[in-house]
Amino acid sequence: MPKKYTGIYLDYAASTPVDPQVALVVAETMQQVYGNPSSIHGFGLRAKSILDEGRNLIAAILHARPDEIFFTSGGSESNNLAIQGVAAECRKPGNIIISAIEHPSTLQTCRYLKTHGWEITQLPVNGDGQIDPAELDRTIQPETALISIMHVNNEIGSINDIETCAQIAARKNVLFHTDAVQSFGKMPVDLSKTPISLMSFTGHKIYGPKGAGVLFKRRAVKIAKMIHGGSQESGLRAGTENIPAIAGLCKAVEIIQQRQNEDRALAQKLGQQLRELMHLKVPRAQQNGSPAGLPDIQNYAIPGIDNLSFLMGMDLAGIAISNGSACSSGDISPSHVLQALHLPEKLQNASVRISFGRFTSSEEIETAVQAFAHFLQKK
Repeated sequence: MPKKYTGIYLDYAASTPVDPQVALVVAETMQQVYGNPSSIHGFGLRAKSILDEGRNLIAAILHARPDEIFFTSGGSESNNLAIQGVAAECRKPGNIIISAIEHPSTLQTCRYLKTHGWEITQLPVNGDGQIDPAELDRTIQPETALISIMHVNNEIGSINDIETCAQIAARKNVLFHTDAVQSFGKMPVDLSKTPISLMSFTGHKIYGPKGAGVLFKRRAVKIAKMIHGGSQESGLRAGTENIPAIAGLCKAVEIIQQRQNEDRALAQKLGQQLRELMHLKVPRAQQNGSPAGLPDIQNYAIPGIDNLSFLMGMDLAGIAISNGSACSSGDISPSHVLQALHLPEKLQNASVRISFGRFTSSEEIETAVQAFAHFLQKK
């Protein structure tokens, strides 16, 4: 068994630690519930009950129907299934509207569809990293088949008004999808009141395991499957479901519901502490995006540093932070999110993301900022 890596982990936006209660559920399920949920004997029915209970739980939280909840392998697959699924249902290529700061799983999917004749419209964002709903309204064309706007940005924590965006889409009879990977469990969404057509989230951003995600799809919305084979997930996604990971995801959702107020209060407290300490000990740092964004995802430009050198220096000091989306970490080009904010190139290459959560302490925030300041003093 690999040894636990020790240090201060401030990269929750990439992946959260697994809650110990979740880890226990995953292990027990893996050992005790090994039947195939498509089998009709008792072993299979026990596995199927985990899927049914999970759908009921998530549907109740979202104010949706259980048959509108589909399990996937994660947020990227959910985004792909939503976007490509809508496109494949259309008779001919049309128009898709997204924001300029979407997650790579949305951007790359749309770039792929562009090679197949689809027109992709990217809405700009303001200095806070938000789209203008009025501009969205003006941009919709008769050929627009789908609008996909993320709820919370994974690099700078900016929050989009998806309720207003969804209302605009519904008024113009256009499907609306939102990537809620960074917002699920942190910002409530009532799907009985907000006309969202499709919504994605994943387990490993909410203290659950990797390998399990969710796509909400409203009953009336038709999308094509991407994986062909068996009739799992009501025929929308073939392949035997990952029961242990799904059980863990559902336990994580259950815990989030129990701890909502506690987790949010901690995020607000640590977020304010981080902003104050950065202002005091790293005065040259400037926050990218708005301080009114999600408090547990903060992005700072620190003039005069190279962010990759800074990250390596912090890693050597036992502190884990990042320079943007984990899905783009192998790409040394500047972040498309920071480019969309029209940040000068020097600042784009001098920006780092700090993200935290349930298992972060005030002492860790203070130690990390002290390490930032010490590193900069040596430069």
